[in-house]
Amino acid sequence: MKLSFGIQFEPQLGFNYDTVEKIALNAEKVGYDSIWSSDHFFLDNKSEDKNCMEAWTLLAALASKTTTLRLGTLVTCNSYRYPAVLAKIAATVDMISNGRLEFGIGAGWKEIEYNAYGIPFPSIKDRMDQLEESIQIIKKLWTEPKVSFDGKHYQIKDAFSAPKPVQQLPPIFIGGSGKKRILSMVAKYADYCNLTWFHNPEKIPELLTTLKNHCNRISRDYDTLGKSFFASVMIAETEEELEKLLTERAKLRDKTLEEYRKMLGKGVFFGTPETVQERFENLIDLGFSYFQIMFPYPIDYDQSTMFARLVLPKLK
Repeated sequence: MKLSFGIQFEPQLGFNYDTVEKIALNAEKVGYDSIWSSDHFFLDNKSEDKNCMEAWTLLAALASKTTTLRLGTLVTCNSYRYPAVLAKIAATVDMISNGRLEFGIGAGWKEIEYNAYGIPFPSIKDRMDQLEESIQIIKKLWTEPKVSFDGKHYQIKDAFSAPKPVQQLPPIFIGGSGKKRILSMVAKYADYCNLTWFHNPEKIPELLTTLKNHCNRISRDYDTLGKSFFASVMIAETEEELEKLLTERAKLRDKTLEEYRKMLGKGVFFGTPETVQERFENLIDLGFSYFQIMFPYPIDYDQSTMFARLVLPKLK
């Protein structure tokens, strides 16, 4: 099983472009396979002085600077762009990168952004219905000369996407959760199911069983569906250095060390290289092969370099 590892950025935390480019170029040198961006407009209602670069613009810029890294959204919010427009944007990034796009998409959830930007925030059912229609439209626009679609939420007539993606059909990643509907959609439309560090690790086997049942229901071979995992990682070479790092991070959050450890919980992979390696090996044993890793801001460069030096060679 081929394993892939990428770095996930959260632009909403305050990155400037030069920093992201530096991390991306270094990632290409030290052995990562991909770069990913979340799709948000701001962190919270007190973030007016904090940078938050737009995800697709950022990917386009990185596409022109990198040569081997694949570039993805984890995940683009379906509500923020009409599906036909999103298909065009994504195809353009795929063209700029010469076929290196990974297309992650989700229904959207961050209501504060919707309200601030004047974007309607429908019910979760409607957002899921919109997502399903969007995926159908986008795949058609990428693969067919002209497309008409008459859905409940979206309608297009004789639309076409030029350019087409270089890959013809970029890999589609859909975020899974405990909700029956999204895992059903993953089985039906996705190339990869993406689970995240927000999930209790003990629930992961149960989610995979649910996903397998959905695949069986539509006669899809479960093994043809890739499994990816969005992990949050904090690493230190020794226990002493880890304690120092955790103490510093706790202070930034105005927490005691004990409170901070509790806040990280089971979902964040923190520890020495051996500890972190073991967490990834457990996921590999469950069938995961593609990992998007978020390192602590603003020490992403040092952390991603350390992980590449001390953990990646042992996993790959």
